[in-house]
Order: sequence, then structure tokens, then C-alpha cells
Amino acid sequence: MTFKYCAECGHKLEDIQCGDDDCKICPVCKKIYGSSPLPIVEVLVVNELHEILLLKQNYISETKWTVVSGYMTDGETIEDAVVREVKEETGQDVISSRYISSYYFAPKQLIMIGFIAYVRKSRFSLDSAEVDDIKWYKKEEVNDVIARENNCSGMHWDKCKEFI
Repeated sequence: MTFKYCAECGHKLEDIQCGDDDCKICPVCKKIYGSSPLPIVEVLVVNELHEILLLKQNYISETKWTVVSGYMTDGETIEDAVVREVKEETGQDVISSRYISSYYFAPKQLIMIGFIAYVRKSRFSLDSAEVDDIKWYKKEEVNDVIARENNCSGMHWDKCKEFI
């Protein structure tokens, strides 16, 4: 994310050099801004039967399914974000999680932080306004249904298969 105006006082930022990097500074309150991608957790949810939970989110794709994902909130750890997003979007309780990989998603200036979360299969919760449907899939079914075009889910799926 590239800031043009100060988030504290609203003044236009000026370019400065911060060591080896280019930064911006507010001439009024002296707050320094770097170019920072927004952190997103992307979570492949797996139950004790080795089924994979996928979401239908029509704003992402009306024909394909995706994994649980969401922005981290202020003061939250990455692990806390994984637990919160899985609970909010599916109603499932995370027993444990495992970091898989991260990558930069340039089209939206996001740093995608991939995890597998292990849960005990329980009732779904469709309380999230951004989730249109939820379904458990067998491992061998995922390749055919997961969103890949202009979406991150497929990238992490390819790295997660060996841990299921």
C-alpha cells in the first residue's frame, strides 16, 4: 500500500530517503511511511477425515471455490488471525495450525500468508456476509473446483497437498 497523505493529520507526504529505501514523511507530524503490502492470512481448513473445507464467495468467483482468507486486524498475531478468520467464516474451531508459505500478490499489493488449520468437523456457521456457501471436499476433488485465475487460493493449495 502506498500512502499519499498522512493517516494521522491528513497532510500530503513528502519523499525522503530512509537508509537504502525510499520513504515518505509527513512534514507536519513527522510520521514516516514506507511502502507496505497489507497482510492477509489464507487458510486451508482440514478435518480429522482429511476433508478440505472450501468457501463459495461470489464476489471472488461464481463458479469456483476458495479457501478461508482475511485481513489481519490491528494488534493481532498471524496465528490469532488464522483462528479468528476460520471461526468467523465457517464456525469451525481451530485445534492447531501450520505455516506453509507466503508470497506477494502484486495485483492487489497484498502479502499472502498461507496456513493449514486443523479442525474437528462440526456444524457450519454462515454468519459471514462474504460467504455464500461452505462445503467439505475430498482431497482429490479440490483441483477441479478451486479458484485459480486472479486468485491466491490455488497457489497455496499446490503447496499444502503434502501436509494433508
